[in-house]
Amino acid sequence: MLSPDRMIHPMPLAAAAADYEVVRRAIGHIRGHWREQPEIEAIAEAAAVTPTELHHLFRRWAGLTPKAFLQALTLDGARKLLRDSASVLDATYEVGLSGPGRLHDLFVTHEAMSPGQWKSGGDGLVIHFGFHPSPFGSALVMATERGLAGLAFADPGEELATLDDMKRRWPKATYVENSARTATLAERIFDPAQWQPQQPLRVVLIGTDWEVRVWDALLQIPMGRLATYSGIAQKVCTPEGARAVGAAVGKNPIAFVVPCHRVVGKSGDLTGYHWGITRKRAMLGWEAGQVAAAA
Repeated sequence: MLSPDRMIHPMPLAAAAADYEVVRRAIGHIRGHWREQPEIEAIAEAAAVTPTELHHLFRRWAGLTPKAFLQALTLDGARKLLRDSASVLDATYEVGLSGPGRLHDLFVTHEAMSPGQWKSGGDGLVIHFGFHPSPFGSALVMATERGLAGLAFADPGEELATLDDMKRRWPKATYVENSARTATLAERIFDPAQWQPQQPLRVVLIGTDWEVRVWDALLQIPMGRLATYSGIAQKVCTPEGARAVGAAVGKNPIAFVVPCHRVVGKSGDLTGYHWGITRKRAMLGWEAGQVAAAA
């Protein structure tokens, strides 16, 4: 846990969401030209801002310079995180891990709903939902009386499709739009100053027994680290291997909080992401800034 004098003080979520639109354009350029290590002038031009504006924006949004952000998103950067994680995953599963890399993870407590509730398609379950600004675009927050049950993201104009996508996971549940209720959750999720282990965020995992095992494994990956699909397969002891893990990771209903974005290919390739590879890159870069600020 951070001491008060070293607590991260993020910008308001609405401002962070506005910044994300520029960040999204910048990441798109970085993604296509990372091997060339593009200069800030080229990235800024692609993002439709000046180099000075881009520099200040990245420092405000992620706590990193554009150059540091670019380095964090290169394949070499991912491989380094994987090398650093080789022994970390074992330690995390066995004894837990302290330090800035656990800043977010110590804040989350979780439980699984009964298999019967999943098999029934959520019949009898009331899910409140609302859209809120976040550092990664518009966030759909979904909650039951027991805690956070869903978190998804939408780019402009995709809100309805995102909601429909989430509803298909539990088709028989009752959905109630209630932004006032979910706003508090959104603030806690995206405000690092509120990531306090003594006041944990309760998460409810709704899926098959197998999916819940994989999602629980995702919660063991420290922030600022990465894991591979095959590494998780070994931890959950599945003979089907990385492919089966990949399918379960793709069905994770609580993005960011249950950090499926921290799973990469064996070579360090960031691979796909249900909410967009650009958003996955943004999350990893943003987390790198949080870890650096907390160190």
